[in-house]
Amino acid sequence: MKLRQLGTWAVIVALSLPVLAAERPGALSGYVRDASGIPQMGAIVEIVGTAARTLTVFTDGAGFYSAKDLLPGLYSVKVSAPSFLPAWHDKVGLHPGASTHLNITLNTLLNAMQVGAQRGGSDDDDWKWTLRSVANRPVLRVLEDNPTSGNPASGDGKQGNELKGSLSFLAGTAAGGYGSGSDVSTGFSLERNIFSVDRVGLRGNIGYGDGLPAAVLRAMYSHRLPDGSGPSMAVAVRRFAPSDPNLHNASLQSMALSGGDDFVIGDALELRVGSELQTIQFLGRVTAFRPYGSANLHVSPNTVVGYSYATALPNRRDDGFESASDADSGGAEPRISLANFSTKLERARHQELNVSRRMGKNNMQVAVFSDRVDNTALLGAGEVTAAGGDLLPDVYSGTFTYAGDTLATHGLRVVLERKLYSDLTATLDFAYGGVLDLAKPDVAIQDAGQWIKTQRREAAAAKLSGTINCTHTHWVASYRFVNGSALTPVDMFNASPGQSDPFLNLFIRQPLPTLGFLPAHMEALVDLRNLLAQGYVPVMGQDGQTVYFVQSARSVRGGVTITF
Repeated sequence: MKLRQLGTWAVIVALSLPVLAAERPGALSGYVRDASGIPQMGAIVEIVGTAARTLTVFTDGAGFYSAKDLLPGLYSVKVSAPSFLPAWHDKVGLHPGASTHLNITLNTLLNAMQVGAQRGGSDDDDWKWTLRSVANRPVLRVLEDNPTSGNPASGDGKQGNELKGSLSFLAGTAAGGYGSGSDVSTGFSLERNIFSVDRVGLRGNIGYGDGLPAAVLRAMYSHRLPDGSGPSMAVAVRRFAPSDPNLHNASLQSMALSGGDDFVIGDALELRVGSELQTIQFLGRVTAFRPYGSANLHVSPNTVVGYSYATALPNRRDDGFESASDADSGGAEPRISLANFSTKLERARHQELNVSRRMGKNNMQVAVFSDRVDNTALLGAGEVTAAGGDLLPDVYSGTFTYAGDTLATHGLRVVLERKLYSDLTATLDFAYGGVLDLAKPDVAIQDAGQWIKTQRREAAAAKLSGTINCTHTHWVASYRFVNGSALTPVDMFNASPGQSDPFLNLFIRQPLPTLGFLPAHMEALVDLRNLLAQGYVPVMGQDGQTVYFVQSARSVRGGVTITF
C-alpha cells in the first residue's frame, strides 16, 4: 500500500516538474548608452510580450535597467530617450528561470546620417540595362550574373544599412546651353538607409563663374513596403545666375516636387509610375507637369517585353560623372529658350515599345518609338547676346539656346551588347528617326526659324567600356556617326546602354591613393565630349560673325570626387 502511494506521488511530482519549471519567471537587464558609450539615465525601456502586454522600466544613473518576473517567451524591446532616435529589438528570447542581458545603443539623427564607407556594387551589369528602370526588383535577379549586387532588398545586410556620402570638385562646363553647368562647381551627396526599409538623401551643387553662384539642392525619401512596392518622393530647388545684361540680370529659379512608385504584379509584370510638377520663374512664370511610367513583362527567363512613357529627356550619361555634378542633383533639368523675350519651356512626349533578350554573352534590344518635342531648345555655340530677344546665352560655356520648331517623329533602334572579357564590354547601336535640321544652309540666325524642318536621319554608334586591372582605371569611349547634318540627335530619348553623345567622347575615372587614416575613396574624373568638334552647322550671327548650331558642343571637364 505504501509502495503504491509512493509511486503515485512520484508520478505526480514528475508530471508537475515541467509545469513548475515553465512557470518560473525570468529576468531581462542591460545598459543603455549612446554611440560614444556614455550611459543614458532616465531612458524609457518598454518590454512588449507576445500577448501585447507591456512592461515599462527606466534606466538609473549608470544607464542600467532591469525587469524581473517575466514569463518565458519572446519579447520586443523598445528604448527611447529625449534627443535620440528610438531603438527597437525584436525576438528577444527569455528562458524559464534565466536572466537575459541586452545592451542597447541609442543614436541621434546626426549619428544616423553620419557618413560611412561606401561599398561599390559589381561592375558586371551586362543584363541590367534591359531593365534599367526597375533593376532593383527581386524578380529581375534571374537575369543578373550577380544576384545580390546593388539590390537593397536582398537582405544580405551590406546594402540595407549602408551609409554613403561624396564630395566633388569639378572644373569646366557641360556646354549644354543656359543652366547646364558652371566653370567651377562643388557638389555633395549624402544617403542613408534607416530601419532597413526607409531611405533618405540630400544632394546639392554650388557653381561658381563670372556671375553670382548657381545652386541646386535636392532632398528625397523612399520607403519599401512589405508587398515589395517602393514609393518615393523628392523636392528640388534650382537657381542659375543671370545670363545676360539685356535680360535685366534675370536669373532662373525653379522648384520641382516629384513622386513615384514601383511594384510587381504576379512576379512577371514590373510597373513603375510617377510624375514631377515643376514651376520655373524666368522672365515670367511657367509650370510643367511631367508624368512617366514603364511596364516590363517577363515572358521568359531571358526575354523581356517593355513599354515606357516619358516627358523629359533622360540623363545623357550613366557612367558616374554626372552623379558628381549638378545635372543629376535636381531631377529633370528645365530646358528653356527665348522667343521675343518670352520664355519657352521645352515640352516632350516619348513612347517606346521594346523587346530585350539575352543570348549567352550577347544582349540584344529592338525598340520602336514615337517622339514629339514642342518648343525644342536647340543648342548653339558662339558668342551671342540676348539683345534680339530670341537667343539665351550661357555666360559660362560660350553656348546658347534657340527656340526651334516642333519635332514629331517615330523611329527604330537596335542595340547589341557583348561582354568580350570580364573587364571589357562592346556595344553597337543603330537608330533611324527624325531630327530637326536647316532646310537651307547659310541662313541668318534671325531667319533660321522658318527653315528648321524635320528630316530623316540614321545614326550608328560604337562604344567600348572597361577597366584596366593594374591601375583600376574605368573608361568609356564612344563614337556616334550621323549620315547628314542635324541640329538634334537621332533618338533623343535613348536610355539603353547603346546611348552615347554624338561623335567622339571619352570618359576616364581613375582611383587615387589616399591617406591610410582617412576612410575615403578618391577618384580623378576626366570627361571629353565631341572631342573633334564635329557636327557644327554654321549660321550668320546678329553681328555678322558666324555662330553654329550643334547637337553636342565640344567640352572638357575634370575634377576630383571623394567618396566616404
